[in-house]
Amino acid sequence: MTTPAEIERKVRQLDNDVQSIYEMLAEIAATQRRQGNRLMEIASKLTEMDDTLTGTDGKVSEMDAKVTGTDDKVTEMDGKLDTILGLLRGGQPG
Repeated sequence: MTTPAEIERKVRQLDNDVQSIYEMLAEIAATQRRQGNRLMEIASKLTEMDDTLTGTDGKVSEMDAKVTGTDDKVTEMDGKLDTILGLLRGGQPG
């Protein structure tokens, strides 16, 4: 049979265990808050990076259009140069 002293010791131990559990839960909650804050910071940075990449993509598209236009002009000039060289060599313009 258990004595009142044993019951009191078990109650104190259970109280200590419950307090320890509450402390662990508080630490877990604090860790989750820190991690949540960090995830929000990371999400914000990713949004900034996405915006930067979108802007860069637009600039690259503009440059691509300019390069295409330049390529077309060079092709046209190449054709004219071929015509001029043909004339200089005594041929007929084509």
